[in-house]
Amino acid sequence: MSSLQAPKNEAALETQSSSSTVVVHTGEPSPLRKIISVSSIAAGVQFGWALQLSLLTPYVQLLGIPHKWSSLIWLCGPISGMLVQPTVGYYSDRCTSRFGRRRPFIASGAVLVAVAGLLIGYAADIGQLAGDKLDEAVKVRAIWFFALGFWILDVANNTLQGPCRAFLADLAAGDAKKTRTANAFFSFFMAVGNILGYAAGSYTNLHKMFPFTMTKACDIYCANLKSCFFLSIILLLSLTVVSLYYVKDKQWSPEKEDADVKTPFFGEIFGAFKVMERPMWMLIIVTALNWIAWFPFLLFDTDWVGREVYGGDSGGTEIPKRLYNQGVHVGALGLMLNAIVLGFMSLGIEWLSKKLGGAKRLWGVVNFILAVCLGMTVLVSKLAEDHRKTAGEFAGPTDGIRAGALTLFAILGIPLAVTFSIPFALASIISSSSGAGQGLSLGVLNLAIVIPQLVVSFGSGPLDSLFGGGNLPGFVVGAIAAAISAVVALTVLP
Repeated sequence: MSSLQAPKNEAALETQSSSSTVVVHTGEPSPLRKIISVSSIAAGVQFGWALQLSLLTPYVQLLGIPHKWSSLIWLCGPISGMLVQPTVGYYSDRCTSRFGRRRPFIASGAVLVAVAGLLIGYAADIGQLAGDKLDEAVKVRAIWFFALGFWILDVANNTLQGPCRAFLADLAAGDAKKTRTANAFFSFFMAVGNILGYAAGSYTNLHKMFPFTMTKACDIYCANLKSCFFLSIILLLSLTVVSLYYVKDKQWSPEKEDADVKTPFFGEIFGAFKVMERPMWMLIIVTALNWIAWFPFLLFDTDWVGREVYGGDSGGTEIPKRLYNQGVHVGALGLMLNAIVLGFMSLGIEWLSKKLGGAKRLWGVVNFILAVCLGMTVLVSKLAEDHRKTAGEFAGPTDGIRAGALTLFAILGIPLAVTFSIPFALASIISSSSGAGQGLSLGVLNLAIVIPQLVVSFGSGPLDSLFGGGNLPGFVVGAIAAAISAVVALTVLP
């Protein structure tokens, strides 16, 4: 980490290209309480993400999209991330609003999340009003409104997360330790949001808090989903209003000579890649490999429990569908355990990094853990399949098999905490050292996340179908990618 240390007192954060330079002197690091306040917004953001990851893949299948095509709904994530987060990062570096550089984007993102949550929750009701029949297997209009809400939600989350992390980097003012601490707290609050989101997703009677959510077009599963998004919206808006009111964001005023120079946005992006130094390239490579490993599991974890572990089928008859829904709720419980481990691990990242001799060693070790856990999903699935052959097709898993699946979810919280923290901390430190703008640098790093998601969204469905359906082929590819990312992290990161 020593080669990535930035000045601790006076930090000059710049966005450079061939034709312009923007410099912002951030001064002394802000108090920890302000960093924690801004980090808390992650809890509201991640509540919504948790609902996406645990409930929306099964839900879109209940609306009528086959399993092998359900991954395509996730294309909005990488596409919006590829365009939105670098764009928002670029313009938040240059925003001259009297409310500050980052706060206008964070506030706009929170409002968009609320709009998206309502669209997703009411997709079935709107679809019925638009002409869907209750007895139709494929509810085309509901799917279109669901997809619209899904796209808006991803755009909103990308609008929120980039400026939030850049705001934390601004508050840390180039201090490497404060930067790592800020990202660790961000990861911790992401865990808090995950716990709340997965707990809500695993509770089958949440709709009773909002009895109006059940309608002719919206059954109990749909009503629970709708209720979850109501809670998500309330939490995010509350945290955002409190944090943005409490933590002031200085107005940025460009130098006159910089204001006269106009550089196209994509010129800045290509310029950033052109002048990017080796440490940032190595960070992007490890991050991309890491997310190729993560996305098959993150997108289909609850579907895996419902389909492979419980032997259910979202499009089957009553009994397979009931088994599938039971598995999805158990998967949501597993994700809650994952989030609890993630939260504790987030608070210990700085200590563990020192004990293991640096961030890259910690990242490499936990990526090996990720590889082993993804490989173990094959064993758990085969044990569940063998049990059904002897106990009956609709027997469901034994307590031991269910415990094995939940254990994997919990252990995966260890590498996930590092994935949510260390790459962003390293990107902030590298950008401060090299004179790159925080928003633009984090936006470029985000491309190393969204491009793997694009690959997984396009390829996982056809790959799974090629090998007989299910989720295991994607998980095996993820295990291989995790092992490679571990080796690369240990050998090439500075």
